[in-house]
Amino acid sequence: MPELDLAHCIPEIPQETDFNLKARIPFGVTVKDIETAMVQFAQFLGFINSQLVTKGMDRLEDMLMPANFSSIVGEFMTASIPKHCQAVAKNTYHNGHPDMVPAGKYEKNAAKHAGADGIEVKASRYIKGWQGHNAEDVWLMVFSFEGGRPSDKGKGIMRAPIRFL
Repeated sequence: MPELDLAHCIPEIPQETDFNLKARIPFGVTVKDIETAMVQFAQFLGFINSQLVTKGMDRLEDMLMPANFSSIVGEFMTASIPKHCQAVAKNTYHNGHPDMVPAGKYEKNAAKHAGADGIEVKASRYIKGWQGHNAEDVWLMVFSFEGGRPSDKGKGIMRAPIRFL
């Protein structure tokens, strides 16, 4: 298998044309807020992976179990979107639900269980068939992506950079 090069480390940067600009997102979040967070994640991952490969290490997504990498994607979005949309905040309650709540509505933006009063965030390699842990009604934002898997290296499959679907 050929050595990993920098081209395999740089995720595809989402473009405005990749988004439905007419989408209606609750709680004041805009398509631009989401696009900006996704671009920042791609830049973050590209930076981290570039540093790793120059040191002869595997990419982050090759080191982690797939569920752990998906968790990083989701947590990054949950932390990043509120930086661009002051109407929502990351839910600061440990394992609180949902992941983002209306900014300032709960003391210290901490809600153990706010029900549909916020946005739950998931990230998955799958367009459908992904799993959530909360069955109640809630706004749900899913970030689907594709790219190489940790098992590809052992199978002789060329590693592909991550891209959002």
